[in-house]
Amino acid sequence: MLAAGGCRPPASDVISVRGEIPAAQVPLAYSADDWPGWRGPRGDNHAAGPPPPLEWSDSQNVVWKSDVPGRGHATPIVVGTRVVVFTADEAQQSLLLVAYDRESGTELWREQVQRGGLMHTHDKNSHASATPASDGQRIYTAFIAEDAVWVAAVDLDGQPQWKTEAGPFTSVHGYGSSPVLFESLVLVAGDSPRGGFVAALHRDTGELVWRQRRSTKPNFGTPLLVQQDDRWQLVLSGNQEVISYDPRTGQTLWSAPGPAATTGNTPAHLEGLVVATGGYPQRAIMGIRADGSGQVLWQHDFKCYVPSPLVFDNRVLVLQDNGIARYYEAENGQELWTQRLSGDFSASPVRFGSYVFVTNETGKTYVLQPTAESCQIVAENQLGTSALASPVICGGRLYLRTGDRLYCIGQP
Repeated sequence: MLAAGGCRPPASDVISVRGEIPAAQVPLAYSADDWPGWRGPRGDNHAAGPPPPLEWSDSQNVVWKSDVPGRGHATPIVVGTRVVVFTADEAQQSLLLVAYDRESGTELWREQVQRGGLMHTHDKNSHASATPASDGQRIYTAFIAEDAVWVAAVDLDGQPQWKTEAGPFTSVHGYGSSPVLFESLVLVAGDSPRGGFVAALHRDTGELVWRQRRSTKPNFGTPLLVQQDDRWQLVLSGNQEVISYDPRTGQTLWSAPGPAATTGNTPAHLEGLVVATGGYPQRAIMGIRADGSGQVLWQHDFKCYVPSPLVFDNRVLVLQDNGIARYYEAENGQELWTQRLSGDFSASPVRFGSYVFVTNETGKTYVLQPTAESCQIVAENQLGTSALASPVICGGRLYLRTGDRLYCIGQP
């Protein structure tokens, strides 16, 4: 673990695990009613539990709403009795984790994880775009500052546990890759011109366990944990390839060309298949075998840069940044239909039962009901004037972060 201002190991170093990875003292433990990280408990943006409302407004089905200080695009997480957001007070050069009571929306605590040293970002990005992750005992958040990617851990009461520099970083347009938890590890990606990497830190201590070198190109995607044929994989898209790593060691398992040099989202997985989309400057939607061959089964040349694909019922729903939804057969990539939605989109679609919820950048959330034949728009719900965070559904409620507020939607 490195303190601020410590000696930075170059990103070209490949640190390998020797012997067994130490077991975590704190097991991954959260309720089925929680949403503990980016894309939910299984990393697939599928929600379960009691159904949320399909319709709401500022005066309908709002259980509570709370002000959020600063600015950020990170999606909220829900753990136990707390809803936690990551945000940035740019005037104070401060990065904060803020916790709210799940039932009332009352602010419980705020903890500063970084003061000063904030780096350049694109106007559309924020200094707090990476969604935190929780193991049920701690909250982990990743961010860039002082020419590096950092990971900080606090307990559920906001008390600092550790803070580690994962690797060096040069900011072109900022950062957006969320941490992923696996066994005893916190997995983070840090692609930048200074020397990209993917790394693993120990959850209990913050100790660097392994780091694997990647390309010297900017990228903003979050890796995806995949279990295929009884083997775990960490799949990351960007730098003109989709690549799979062993999450325990960082060893490369397979790779496939495409979909773009730069991606801002997370791949999706269903049995035997990884779906990846991009990006910039290339654009593609593609299905790839996850069996280790890296075989590209199908590809379409459409741009889907920021929203992550959603897979269910052996089909793929892709929402383009410009509001065009596309629905494909997962096996062969056959397009079943397209549907135009109004506005631009950065949030990713979330599924509950037969419904899909997706929010545009003006704060309008569409509730869709896709079938093989068509896409029915069930409801259009407006809150606030801006939203780039994805909706969260758990415990029969929907949590939505708009520009300066956090909403809890449910049956009052």
